[in-house]
Amino acid sequence: MPMKYLPQFCIILGFTLAGEVLQRIIPLPIPAAVYGLVLLFLALCLKLVKATQVKDAGSFLTSLLPLLFVSPTVGILDCWTLIQPRILTIALLLIASTCLVFGIGGLVTQALGKKEGDGNG
Repeated sequence: MPMKYLPQFCIILGFTLAGEVLQRIIPLPIPAAVYGLVLLFLALCLKLVKATQVKDAGSFLTSLLPLLFVSPTVGILDCWTLIQPRILTIALLLIASTCLVFGIGGLVTQALGKKEGDGNG
């Protein structure tokens, strides 16, 4: 791994650490990783951190995401006897939540696209 990744990972880990601290300070049931991602997003929006400062490490971490889904999938298979009687309900909830996420994601993307298009973004 080239040395250019080290400072980028340190920036990302710094925001992750800040998220951990916030999660301990603020008494809300929000995961520390979410706080860290929001802080990084705000820092990028406010130009405190440039995208080029974390782009390569972020791309590397994103490429590893599929590996993170293997363990939960195996865990689901271990619980199949508990899941099987409720499979229709679970499937309907998964479909509904996926459609909801797509819909909200599309609306946010359109709103951001309009903001970019009017010259204020």
